[in-house]
Formats: sequence, C-alpha cells, structure tokens
Amino acid sequence: MHGFVLKLVAMLCVLGSLTFAPTSAWANRVALVVGIAKYAHIEALDNTANDARLIAETLEGIGFEVTLVIDAGYAELTRAMDGFAFQSETAELALIYFAGHGIEVQGENFLVPADADVRSNRDVQRQSVSLDNLLATVDRARVMRIVILDSCRNNPFGDELDSAALEQGSADQDVSAAAQGAGGLAPAAPDRGTLVAFAAKDGQVALDGMGSNSPFALALAEKMQERGLEISLMFRQVRDKVLAETFNQQEPHTYGSLSGVPFYLAGPAEGDAATQGGDLTVAWSGIRPDQEKQLVALAELGDTRSMVGLAYMRLNPDADRFDPAEAVSLLTRASDAGSPEAQFELAKLYERGLGVEVDPARALALYQAAADQDFADAINDLGFLHYQGELGLSPDPAAALALFERAADLRHPQALFNFAALIDDGLIAGKGPKEAASYLYDALRSGAKDVLDILLERPTMFTLDARRALQGKLAEAGFYTGGLDGSFGPGTQRAIRLAFGLKA
Repeated sequence: MHGFVLKLVAMLCVLGSLTFAPTSAWANRVALVVGIAKYAHIEALDNTANDARLIAETLEGIGFEVTLVIDAGYAELTRAMDGFAFQSETAELALIYFAGHGIEVQGENFLVPADADVRSNRDVQRQSVSLDNLLATVDRARVMRIVILDSCRNNPFGDELDSAALEQGSADQDVSAAAQGAGGLAPAAPDRGTLVAFAAKDGQVALDGMGSNSPFALALAEKMQERGLEISLMFRQVRDKVLAETFNQQEPHTYGSLSGVPFYLAGPAEGDAATQGGDLTVAWSGIRPDQEKQLVALAELGDTRSMVGLAYMRLNPDADRFDPAEAVSLLTRASDAGSPEAQFELAKLYERGLGVEVDPARALALYQAAADQDFADAINDLGFLHYQGELGLSPDPAAALALFERAADLRHPQALFNFAALIDDGLIAGKGPKEAASYLYDALRSGAKDVLDILLERPTMFTLDARRALQGKLAEAGFYTGGLDGSFGPGTQRAIRLAFGLKA
C-alpha cells in the first residue's frame, strides 16, 4: 500500500480542503418555470399561466437563466425537465416553479400536464410528473435545490376520483366509481439540501385570488426581488404575507432543508459585500441585525438551519459576535435535534478544543453520527481519520477506501477527485480508467475549482488511459469533438472548461 500512502499524502497537500468556486458572484442560477392553465380533458385554471409568467419575469430580473414552459403536454414537459437536469449540474442554485393541477396518489404527489386524460389511478401515475421526478431534475445543482409547487388546488377530477382509493386502493381503481376528494397535496420529504415549498400546507387548497395572479405568486414575486433577504427568511415572509392576504385561509409551507450556505436570491443589499460561499463564518456574519433577530426567533421554534447559521456567526473571530461557547451551545441543540451539519461542525470544535474542551471520543462520535445520515463531508473526513489513525482510531486503509468511495458516490467534490486518483493508481479492485474518468468528470461538474486547475495545468498526474477515457466522457456529453489521444491540448482544455460551466 506504499503507493496509496504517497498518493494520499499528496492529495492531503493539494486537495486537503477542496474549494467550490462559483464562476462569478451571482451567476449560474437557473430556473424551470412551468404554468399549465389550458387542460385538454379537465377543468382549466384561471391564473396558473399568468403566475408562471410573473415568476419567470421576476427571476429573469434578478439574474436567473429561465426556461419558461406554458401549457405543456407530458412529452414537452419531460423534455424540458431532461434539459434542465443537465443545465442544473453546473448551477449554484436550481429552482423549479410549477403552477397547475396537482394531486396525491397513494401518498405521492403528481403534477398534471395539459394533455392528461385520466380514467384510473394508474393513469395519473403514467401521465403525470411526480414530485420525485422534479426533485431528481434539480438533484445535482451545486449549492441549493428548490422546488415550488403552486398546485395545491381542488381535485381536478371532481367526483370521478376517489381520494381514499388514490391514497390506499388499487392503482387500477376505476374513476367512475369514486367519490369526490378534497384536494391538496401530501407532505413532502425531500433529501437534505433541498427545499420544497407548497403554496398551501399539505391537505389544504391554494386560492386563485381575485385578480390575474394568485396570492402566493404575488407574495413570492415581491419577496424574491428583495435584496439582502436570506432565502430561508424569504420563504418565511412569503408565508406571513399570504396568511395576511387570505385572512389566514391559506398557509404556505416548506419541507426539507436548505444547505448551510446563506443565499440571497436578489443578491446582497445595497452597500453590502457579496459573501455567498467561501468561509461560512464570514458569509453568515453578513446577515443584517434585523434578520439575525428573525433567525433567533426561528431557532427558538426549533429550526436547525437557523441554529447552525447563528453558530457560524459566533465562530467568526473578526466579528463582534464572536462567541465560541455560544456556538457550541447552538450546535449542540441542532445536533441533538438531528442536524448532520451541526454534528459535523460540532465534531470539529471538539477536535480542536474551540469553545469546549478537546474530546477526541466525542468528536469521533459526532463525525460518525453525521456520516450515518449520509453527510458527505463527515464521511470524507472519516476516511482520512481512518487512514491516518486519528481520534483514537487505528490506521485502516481498507476502511478509508470504502469511506472515500461512499463520499464520492454522494458527489462530495474532494472525494470524487480522490477516488478517481485511487482508481488510477490501481488501488480499487474492479475499477479502471473508465471509472476514474467518470469520477473526474463528476468532480468537474460539481464545481471543484481545484479539479479544474489540476486537469488544465497538471493532467499528466493521471495515466494516459484515464486521460483518454475522460476525453471520451467529455465527448459523450457533447463538450469535445477531437480524438481520444490523451493529450490535453486546446480542444480538450476548452471541453474541460465547458464541462465545469465556464464559457469557452
């Protein structure tokens, strides 16, 4: 395993803390906006196309690259989703907004395209797009993934679909024998790092409003444009505004959790520095005092992302808020509530002895708790701890390799690169140049600038076969048209930049 030792030592020096680098401060935000009003076989909707156009115009106005789809049938909608999924891979934030009919079938939410002709429960499943499909479409965005459903309306099939049958019965239940359902959607349970927003809480029905736009779309468009408003607080303020406008008849709701990176859809407020990304303690310290108060209120209600954000503020040694002990308290609360990011950050404090006494056993337990929830940062760090034999562990290269692979399969940028390098060194049984190239390509798409720099400046650290395979991968994706010779000349370098998300 001597080669493994040398390779890992080299990677610790070069990529010990792989950096994510947006191509520009506020670029690479993409949105797919869908509005369906004119249905071929079920009742039309009044405002959904108007709402989609309003949201698309709003997003374009704050710098998003928007794909707008109006009154699409199933084939057109799925084509748009496929294209958007590829586009999302190099975006910092990928957002989908859907306004139209939605319905729950056996606990799963489906969004109904314009040409759906439903006669059984199975027809709903076959002819509609599921929420899971939308989540998969944005799954590979680099920082944040958001799906907004303005589709919590009355059951579009009226007396023809049985709500109980949809939830529990046979998928082939004949709609003609069914009773009327109340409408609304089922609760969402997205993966960590993804937020799903409903125009109305699960089981409730959204209102179209008295004008040409729904109350939810109007509130969303207004708040999206507010500079310096952190995204989690933005959704909270949308909720409050819709409740007020509808006299508490409609309550928007969010499910899941955003990543721990503070994000401002419309950019920072006038006079504020752009602090997105980079050092999270600095980024969170850019939160304005009035919004910090809102975060404190949300933390008191149990919101773990607010707790983690407040903790980051108190870990910035250059800020007046610096208070490591308070950060430990906040992270402990969030950790006890199950936040893997809090567990990971708290583990680092116990390892370093910042705000708390050094406790290797406690640090290791917290790293493991976060890893058990598939938190890729923790899994990758556990790999190095197992390799080096730290925090009371005995050196275990085999365990380290398994952890690196697991983190890579969760698209952790550093792990993707490291695992590609280990495959290229012949240390992973059953994997060769093709697999090494696949992991390298995914590392590029994930936004790891260190990987971009190495492939442009030091490509020969990988074998000729791996370089040829990477050229093949770039060609499959449509970025490269040259020969597979393993020579990273201008054509290959251009393809690498395009794959990363840069302009050629």
